[in-house]
Formats: sequence, structure tokens, C-alpha cells
Amino acid sequence: MATDLDLWARSGAMALTGTPTAPPLLAGAGAARIVAAALDAIVRRRPTARLPGVELLGERAAVAGLTRNAPWTVGGAGRAVRAADGWWFLSLARESDVAAIPALIEAEVSDCWHDLDMWSLHRTRREVVDRAQLLSLPAAMIPADGDQPDEQNAHRGGVPIVRVPGGSRPRHDAAPLVLDFSSLWAGPLCASLLGACGSQVVKVESSTRLDGARNGPGDFYDLLHGGHDAVTIDFHTSTGRAQVQDLVRRADVVIEASRPRAMASLGIDPMDAVSSGTIWVSVTAYGRTGPWANRVGFGDDVAAAAGLVGWIDGVPVPVGDAIADPLAGVTAAAAAIEAVDAGRGALLDVSMRDVAMQAAALSLTAGCSPYPVAAAPPVARRVQQPAKLPGEDNDTYLSMVHIP
Repeated sequence: MATDLDLWARSGAMALTGTPTAPPLLAGAGAARIVAAALDAIVRRRPTARLPGVELLGERAAVAGLTRNAPWTVGGAGRAVRAADGWWFLSLARESDVAAIPALIEAEVSDCWHDLDMWSLHRTRREVVDRAQLLSLPAAMIPADGDQPDEQNAHRGGVPIVRVPGGSRPRHDAAPLVLDFSSLWAGPLCASLLGACGSQVVKVESSTRLDGARNGPGDFYDLLHGGHDAVTIDFHTSTGRAQVQDLVRRADVVIEASRPRAMASLGIDPMDAVSSGTIWVSVTAYGRTGPWANRVGFGDDVAAAAGLVGWIDGVPVPVGDAIADPLAGVTAAAAAIEAVDAGRGALLDVSMRDVAMQAAALSLTAGCSPYPVAAAPPVARRVQQPAKLPGEDNDTYLSMVHIP
């Protein structure tokens, strides 16, 4: 049986952890164990499904041609910043993030990261991160020795998936209909795995705000969305909201990765759907409930919030590539398959941070390898089918929708 360190070395994520000029770090081995266990759980229920292996942890970097880049993320958009009482992590992957830095530090900016470093040194992690989150910046405190559980951890108890049971749903012979409202990596990976298990997946996007991953490496988008149908809807119109509501009523599974208020703005209450037998998979940075429910977070900063980091000369460095994303996506897929087989609705509230905390805890117990571990480079599967264009299947799905 492969050890955690063997799986980590095979995954490609180990090769993405550390500095470009030094050997990769063993930190993060627990992440590969979680992915392997979740994939095994899916295969036990769907033995004929053709699923990827732990190598999915490195696929995005493989497609983009990226490698380890500590202290930066592999994409170069984020890193840890020192505060008066420890370290915090910030990702600046969006133009809006960079534009918010003057408001964060309340000063003109000449050198973004240098100015952040200087400003942060005299402030606590909490002071900095709370202010950054008010500006919708993906910032997170990196746990330090002696820290007490934060208020979100106290609320959720560190549970990766909070499950709320729902009503029964009539069984049918057709493939489960999955609506994927999510974007980027975690939610789409969940949808991709459900598709590989035989579900009919429909990618639903706002016609005014498409999935930002469409602007990234095309092969990676195709890996996650190939074989799925594609619908676009104007969420800002009454007709569009009615279309979304009707599609949700038809769905067996709904996947979304938005903050709770987003669905409310569409006139949708997930618990109403769950009571009617729908499986609602919510994948968010810190969970749907609790004081941090509306915090923004992406894979690297959320992993840092979980303590899933490596350390080089006392400086925390990223583990893998946005590793909380694939961790949460695979975990969500395994839970969704289990819920489908149970024949009842369920709310699956997946917290990326809490999944990553499990990986961090397992990584601590992995220890050091008693033998040399060669880190395999990240690799990606071959694209089998290109993703469809936005709205390519509108005529098929929206023609079924009754608008009162």
C-alpha cells in the first residue's frame, strides 16, 4: 500500500512545493491521502467510472507550464506577509485585488508588495486580515503556535462537510441531472467527477459574468468541462431568475460556490430545494454559516488559513497549486455520490478551509521519509472533448422552462 509520502510524490503537487533552486518539500503529504481516499470512495460506488488519480493535484500547473516558486504561489500572485504577531497570506490574482491595496494601507502605492510588507509589520494578523476582508481581498491568517480556535472554527468545529438531510426524491432511470453554477476549480472538479460517473452535467453561467477560468489555459478548462452542456442566463432580469428557478426544480444535484446571498438574490432558498429532494452541494472558502460565511477565499490563501503550508527558514510558503481547490472538489464529489445513492435530498456544506485543515493534520503525522522520495513532475490528462461555448445549449434547456 502506498504511503502518504509516496502518493504526495506521485501527485505532482510535491514538485510544486518549495523554491525553484532547491529540492521540493515533503509538506502537504496529507493532501494526497485525502484525494486518494475520496477517489477510492467514488470508485467503490461507481466501479466502471474512469477517474483521474492523485495526479489531478498538479494538472493545472502542468497545463500552464508552472513549477514551484516559493515564497510565491506557482502563479506568482500571492505569498505570505509578516505581521507584528506572525504571518498572514494574500492573493492578488484579480485586477480588483491590486486596485484595492491603496484603500487597504490608506496610502498611495509605489511598490505593491513592498508597501504591504512595511504597512503590515506594525499590525496584528487579525487587524490586517479583518480590514482586507472588508475590502473583499482574499486574505487569511496563518495559524501560529498558541493560537486559540478562531470564531469560524468554533462555529463549525472544523467539520469539512456539514450535512443537512432533506426530503425524498422519486427515483428515475435517467442519468442524474447536475447543474453546475460554480467557477474556477473546486466546484467544476466536483462536477467533472460526477460527469465521469454518468451524470448529465449542465454548466450554468451568468451571461454578464462568465466563469473566469475561461480566460485561463484552455486545455485545463476543457479537462473540467468537456462533455458538459452549457447554458447562459441573465441573472439580473425577472425572466432570467425564473429560468434559474425552474432549472433548479428539475435538477437532481446543484453545485454552487457562491456566498449565501448570491442564491438569495435569484430568489432561491437551497433548503427549499433540499426539502424537495435535491442534493445541494455548496463549496465555499469557510462554509455557508458562521461569522466568516461571507469571506472571500481562493485555493492558496484558504490553504494557508488551514495551516497547510511549508516552511523555509521560518517563512511559510505555499503547498502545491491552490491546493484547497482540488481537495474540496474531490471531497465534495465523493459526498455527492453518496447522497445520490441514498435517494434523499441533502445540503452538503463544504468548507475548503476545513478540508485543508484535515490535510494539514495528516501532513504533520506523515513525518520524514526513511528513504529517498523522487517527486514526479505535474502531469495532466489528455483532453478527450473540448468544453462547449457559453450558452451553446440554451435552446435545449431554456426551451423547457415555463415562464409564468
